[in-house]
Amino acid sequence: MQQEKLYYTDATKLAELIRTKQVSPVEVVKAHLDRIEAVNPKINAIVTMADGALEAAKKAEAAVMSGEKLGALHGVPFTVKDSIDTAGVLTQRGSPIFKGRVPDTDATAVARVKAAGGILIAKTNPPEFATSIETDNLLTGQTNNPWNLDYTPGGSSGGESAAVAAGMSPLGIGSDLSISTRGPAAHTGIVGLKATHGRVPLTGHWPRAPRRLWHIGPMARSVRDVALAYSIIAGPDGADGFSTVPPTVDLGALQIRPLRVGWIADNGFFGPIDPEVAATVKAAAQALAAVGAEVEEVDLPLLRDTDTVTVLWQLHQMEAAPGFAAAVAGHEDLVFRHAKLVLDGADTPIKDFVAHEQTVERLRDEFAGYFQRYDVLLAPVTPFPATKHGLDDVIVDGKAWSPFQVMNGTSPFSLTGLPAMTLRFGTSSNGLPIGVQLSSAWYAESTMFDAAARLEAVSQVRNLYPSL
Repeated sequence: MQQEKLYYTDATKLAELIRTKQVSPVEVVKAHLDRIEAVNPKINAIVTMADGALEAAKKAEAAVMSGEKLGALHGVPFTVKDSIDTAGVLTQRGSPIFKGRVPDTDATAVARVKAAGGILIAKTNPPEFATSIETDNLLTGQTNNPWNLDYTPGGSSGGESAAVAAGMSPLGIGSDLSISTRGPAAHTGIVGLKATHGRVPLTGHWPRAPRRLWHIGPMARSVRDVALAYSIIAGPDGADGFSTVPPTVDLGALQIRPLRVGWIADNGFFGPIDPEVAATVKAAAQALAAVGAEVEEVDLPLLRDTDTVTVLWQLHQMEAAPGFAAAVAGHEDLVFRHAKLVLDGADTPIKDFVAHEQTVERLRDEFAGYFQRYDVLLAPVTPFPATKHGLDDVIVDGKAWSPFQVMNGTSPFSLTGLPAMTLRFGTSSNGLPIGVQLSSAWYAESTMFDAAARLEAVSQVRNLYPSL
C-alpha cells in the first residue's frame, strides 16, 4: 500500500492488513514515523519519540510470518499523552519540573495496548500538568491545530488529538478531567471517549487528584477504533480502587425496540452556543431519526440551571492544589500559567464545597431518570469550534465570552461519571471541524457506540483530512 494510505488507515484495518499479511508492521510503523518527520514541525504534537519502534515492528513481522497467535492490535503503532507513564520513555508532564523523567513501568492502559500487540511510537504534548483548555507549556511548547495552525487543538489531550488528526498516529491514549479527550477530539475532527468513571484504571497517570473525576480514554479516527481500544484497556487492575467493574458488565445490550434518543442544543443548557454548533447537533438528531431511531428534543431542568463549569472547577481546584503545591515546591519559577490558576485560586469555602457535592448528586439523579426514558443523550461537545491560540474572549452572536465556556457541554458528564464520546458531524464556515457528543447510562457503553456508529455511517464529513 502507498504510505499516504497507510497513515490515514484506521487501526482496525491496519491490524487486519497485518494479520492477513497484506502489509508488514515495518511498513506501517515506518509510514507513521515518516509522517511525523514530515508534519510534526508544523504542529508540535509529538514531543518524544519512543526508541525501538522499528525493532518492535520487525519482531511483530516475524510473529506474523511464523504463525504465532496475534493480539487485536498486533503491529499497530500508537501514541500516548505525556501525562501517562511509559516505561523507559520520557514522561515529562508538560513541565520543566519533570524534565528528563523516565518511568520504570507503563501505565495500565499502555501496558494493555502493548499486550494486544500495539507498538508505542511517540509521546504527545499536554499542557502543563494536563490542566488547561489549550495545549502549551514551558518545556515542549505550543501545539497547533492541523486544520489551521493559528488555532488551538484544545486541551488537555490536544497533542494527542492533533497527532491522530494529522495522520501521525492511528490510535492514541489521552485523559479527561472535564473536557480533555472530547474537546480536543471535537476541535480536530476525530473520535474521543470518556467511558464510565472507573472503567479504565487511572494507574500511571499524573495528576491523580481528583481521581474521582479523572478518566483515561482512547482517541482515534473511527468509532470502531475507539470501541476496540476501549475493550482492550477497560477493566480492574487491582491498583485503582475506582476501577472495580469487569469489562464484561455492559448494561447497554442491544434492544429489539428502536434506539431512543433525546437531544439538546439550546442556549439555556450550555451557555453561549454558536449557531453552527447548534445546527450540527440538530442535523445529527435528524440523521439518527432517518436511520430508525426514536428522536425527541428534551429538557433537563437541573442541568439547564446548573453552572457545571464552576461546580467542577471549585471541586477540582481544592483537591488538585495540594498535589500541585508539593510538585512545584522549590521550583516556583518554572511554573506556567495553567498550574498557577490552580495554585493561586481561592479556596472553596466548605459550605460551598458541600453544596457542590450535593448538586452533583442531584445531577446524577436527574440523569438516572433521563436514562430510564431514553437510551442516548445527544448534545454539543463544545459550544463553539476551535479558537485561535491564547484568546482572552470568544465572540458568539456578537457577545464576548470566556474561553472557559468551552467546558459547558462536557463538564456535566465528568461530574456524574457518565460515559460520553464525541465524533465529527459538521464543519464551520471557516473550515474547522464541529463535533457532537453522545452519552449513555452508566456502564452502557455499547449503546453509545451503537448510536455513534450509526451517525458515523451517514456522516458527510467522514474521512476528511487536513491539508498539511
